[in-house]
Amino acid sequence: MIAKTVKIFLNSAFLLLIALGLLVVFSFLPFPGNYKVFTVLSGSMEPTIKTGALIFTKPQESYAIGDIITRKTLDPAVTITHRIVEQQELEGNPVFITKGDANNGNDGEFVSPESVVGKVIFDVPYLGYPVGYAKTQQGFILLVIIPAVIIVYEELSKIKYEIQKKMRFKKASRDPYAKNLNVFYRKKEDTDDSIFIKEK
Repeated sequence: MIAKTVKIFLNSAFLLLIALGLLVVFSFLPFPGNYKVFTVLSGSMEPTIKTGALIFTKPQESYAIGDIITRKTLDPAVTITHRIVEQQELEGNPVFITKGDANNGNDGEFVSPESVVGKVIFDVPYLGYPVGYAKTQQGFILLVIIPAVIIVYEELSKIKYEIQKKMRFKKASRDPYAKNLNVFYRKKEDTDDSIFIKEK
């Protein structure tokens, strides 16, 4: 019973690692209109979006007051996710004014539509921590590469097992004695995958 519980736990943990890895890979896909995944590192949007949440953003044709958007900053590695509270024109071009829900004042800069990565479609509380770690070199190896290697290894092992089973069956069927016998296999877990023969 304990062994079965441990196995279920390990399988669940492994599936979670795979899901996290897929989320990270999905966030880097260069398809137009693709969802982008970000981790919220501050509490400026609480209680709407919790610190450590994983947010999913998607580019829109237009943005409106009330939309929560993720935008670029001068630092390519940093993005800001705040709410549009006002829209103005600057030299004939539309610009947005944004504000964090938990902040007292507006952000001190205009936001051009070109700098907007996308609108926040939904978020998952606290899932951003492991996904953020997966985007580091160490985390990518642990949460993406290793699970991928394990999956490939298991699939190759299954293929090898099937090939060996067919080869042993073929070899046994060529045995003159085996021609008059009913050659069969028992389940792997019962017989350690040995060939057994039974007289007709």
